[in-house]
Amino acid sequence: MQTKIADSVPRLKRLIPRLRGKRVGVLGDLMLDRYLWGTASRLSPEAAVPVVDFMKQSDWLGGAANVAANLAALGAKVEAFGVMGNDQAGGALRERLRAAGINDRGVLADSKRLTTVKTRIIARHQQIVRIDHERRESLRSETEEKLLRLLFAALKRVDALVLSDYDKGLVTDAFADRVLSAAHQLQVPVFVKPKTSRLYAYRGARTIVCNAREAGFFVTRSLADEKSVEEAGRALLAHFGCSAVLITRGETGMSLFEESSPRHLYIPATSFEVTYARVGQPGVERGGTGRQVFDLTGAGDTVLSVLALGVAAGASLADAATLANTAAGVVVGKLGTATVSPQELAAALDDVRG
Repeated sequence: MQTKIADSVPRLKRLIPRLRGKRVGVLGDLMLDRYLWGTASRLSPEAAVPVVDFMKQSDWLGGAANVAANLAALGAKVEAFGVMGNDQAGGALRERLRAAGINDRGVLADSKRLTTVKTRIIARHQQIVRIDHERRESLRSETEEKLLRLLFAALKRVDALVLSDYDKGLVTDAFADRVLSAAHQLQVPVFVKPKTSRLYAYRGARTIVCNAREAGFFVTRSLADEKSVEEAGRALLAHFGCSAVLITRGETGMSLFEESSPRHLYIPATSFEVTYARVGQPGVERGGTGRQVFDLTGAGDTVLSVLALGVAAGASLADAATLANTAAGVVVGKLGTATVSPQELAAALDDVRG
């Protein structure tokens, strides 16, 4: 079953003001996305690589912190939970969280850890290289227990919880089980972005959000056509023991599978996926609701955050997923890790209707 986005635009626009003030917890791997901007007009004499003349540096919230930023940008009251290093990057991360209006009392600094930093070197709107600073070892038991105490106290006052797992050592099977059990007891819906290294850690989640490549890994086959996507979605519902699975499919759109519905919902894309290499070149040919995409960084975070916030505001999962799809279409039109404002989201819905 395919949703006609234009038909739902009035209802979705009425949903946007209801997002403000909802309380959402975000638990996961908090990162700092660092961009080094410059120009490149010559190759190095030492190797066949460009020489980048540095112009400026900018830091943005990444990973689970980007999920939190997306929620805050739409007016949610956000509490972040995670662990970072007691280092310069950790200080910059905390500063960015506070600047975005995100409650960081659940963010612990651990001198034994390293703050995850993804540094992208950009020249002429093209990514030259990415450098990752990170460690993936599990949390120390005392750090994990302190984090869980803070989270469990917060679950009593949130409307939804987002678990954003980037496989940096925070989430283990036992950790996820304790979180989901506590949330279930308090009837707090949990929205999960899983990692493929954990096959059974998220059972009981309200919704699992994964891309087509991740879904293919879970079901051990590639998703080459609609039939394979349908089979994968149904298999993942059983695999995770969750209420719904949302498979994001890039330029193809996304597919929503609900345990309570015999038919899945297909939501067409509002944008085209292109790479950094296309930026600055002539625009792509557009379809009825297509727009050129500049950067895919953080698009999955946007889908996850808007989906959770929409449900927290009382929307059906189908409407929340449609709104998330539209929000992602806005974010990928921006270079770098980005968020979407209520005004931008409303304007994007008008574009779809037009």
